[in-house]
Amino acid sequence: MLRTSQPRIAIIGAGIGGLAVAAALTRAGIGCEVFEQASYLAEVGAGIQLAPNAVRLLHRLGLRRHLTSVGVRPDAIHLRHWDDGRTIARTPLADCETVFGAPYYAVHRADLHRGLLELLPPGTVRLGLRCEAIEEHDDGVELTLSGGRVCRAALVIGADGIHSVVRAALADDRPRFSGQLIYRGLVAAEKVPFLVEEPAVRLWLGPGQHCVSYPVSGGRQVSFGATRQTETGGDESWSAQGEIADVREAYQGWHPEVRKLFDAADTVGRWALHDRDTISRWSTSRLTLVGDAAHPMLPFLAQGANQAVEDAIVLALCLQQHGLDDIETALDRYQQLRVPRTTEVHTRSRANTRTLHLDDGPDQSERDTTLGGGSALAAQEWLYGYDAESAVTVRAKID
Repeated sequence: MLRTSQPRIAIIGAGIGGLAVAAALTRAGIGCEVFEQASYLAEVGAGIQLAPNAVRLLHRLGLRRHLTSVGVRPDAIHLRHWDDGRTIARTPLADCETVFGAPYYAVHRADLHRGLLELLPPGTVRLGLRCEAIEEHDDGVELTLSGGRVCRAALVIGADGIHSVVRAALADDRPRFSGQLIYRGLVAAEKVPFLVEEPAVRLWLGPGQHCVSYPVSGGRQVSFGATRQTETGGDESWSAQGEIADVREAYQGWHPEVRKLFDAADTVGRWALHDRDTISRWSTSRLTLVGDAAHPMLPFLAQGANQAVEDAIVLALCLQQHGLDDIETALDRYQQLRVPRTTEVHTRSRANTRTLHLDDGPDQSERDTTLGGGSALAAQEWLYGYDAESAVTVRAKID
């Protein structure tokens, strides 16, 4: 049995959620270590949408300049009909900074990951260490890591995704397959100039599936995601490769811009989309969860990473206010603040599995009328206007 360093706080997983927690704790003056099972941090994934509710928090962490350099500010979210391309709804985004105090960004996932990593002191992230077992005690938590290493910590934060080892200590549940696959890819912007002349998040909605695209990497690439219905999807994975021929076949008859986008793509990743039912208990006395470990949600509201950033800020503030001598109270407060918020986002994301994919007909026409009537930016106040940091400080004053 090998003993590794003994951090006060151990974070399991170095994805966006784990690094955001580590950055927030560092800002709060609280030391931590991040244990990541991968032996190196690869540039996986494709694009990600960052809404004002997360961007304002990332700015406060110190990523304003970084996001400005790597991100693209879309002019609008443009919903279109699958075959003729007619507009269903158009939500302008240019005024996000004026209305909500922060812009809307489209970025490559790897660029956000790199920015968060650069906020951390050297040596914070420990690679090649998989969490294999957790044993909680009154005075701390004992972690068994790969290679027989053992680590004790005052607090363990599970940021280890939808298949979380830490969550298994809190809930006896399993991932739920949504009935949808998603193919994600990147295309050089010069191959699809019609998608970058006006930077926008474009969604084509059709029977059983939809396609979304937006520029990333400072406008040099276009990221896309294309869903498809299936009865069996396989495992949730960030490394599974798909066949672009399958995507082209699934989208025959769709708008020419969609088909030209796929024609420009050489490779594509394939994900089976899973979530889990919401749970009300995220914490014990010395364990807690963030991001997909706490509330894995479908990407149909583009809020998964945004909610992980909110989690990170709230958790760090609760720990800062209550101190590591009263971890249980800090975790209880964190849970009270985050469960209602993430449950609402999770519920709406799951509901969009149907809403975005209606067959042409009366329900689709009613949906289009409803969406077209609610496309003003103000309609997103509940989501984009939420300030997770203020929620902690306001609650502290009330208490």
